[in-house]
Amino acid sequence: MIIGAGGDTAAYIATKHIATEQDGLPVLIVTGLKQEARIAAGPGLTVICSSSNPVQLREMMTSFNPASIRGIVSFGVAGGLNPTLRSGDIVIASEIVAAQQRWSTVASLTENLVALPVKRKRQIVSGVLVGVEEVVTGQVGKAALRATTGADAVDMESHIAARYAEHYGLPFAAVRVISDPAHRALPELTMNAIKPNGNVDMWKVMRGIARNPKTIPHLISTGRDFSRALRSLKGCAGALG
Repeated sequence: MIIGAGGDTAAYIATKHIATEQDGLPVLIVTGLKQEARIAAGPGLTVICSSSNPVQLREMMTSFNPASIRGIVSFGVAGGLNPTLRSGDIVIASEIVAAQQRWSTVASLTENLVALPVKRKRQIVSGVLVGVEEVVTGQVGKAALRATTGADAVDMESHIAARYAEHYGLPFAAVRVISDPAHRALPELTMNAIKPNGNVDMWKVMRGIARNPKTIPHLISTGRDFSRALRSLKGCAGALG
């Protein structure tokens, strides 16, 4: 079922299974986009969608009861920083870095995830994720982030989830699929079009295209990368429990 905090301005929690004492506690899956949340939702899982808003995610995590879950997994797409990774490649985090802090993932969980079967010539790597508060859109920014952190990919949720897991002594893992590779800059239009509920505002996208038709080829390439990443993400969903 879908539980909203009120209207389009709220992030949502999707729970397709209410755990009982016999079933055991669910795993909390932290996502940024509604598409990611839909892929993740399944038995024994509670899924949070932050709408790619770190402030909103922190508020949601603060109000969440840590005693109601048995672990946390950050799940979704990410921006590529390692130039050898292509869209659709899967990064299983060995470590999360952000603002001079580092969090390690649980080795047993990471090993199980790295053993996922690879499809459509995608590769699975164990690597470092860096958490940021704002989207890193350009190639120069990505290269700088790679140089200063050594990270393979960047997202806006993993560092928040990792900090929460550490604070409450919960096991943590992160699965992120490359959407925009290191050599590709994200169109600013696409990031500004994300609604507070995690959906994409297609009217805003269309208005942006009307104002600047030259963005169309870039948007098409970005859309293909994102679709490839979501297909790859679906192949990881079975291991979340």
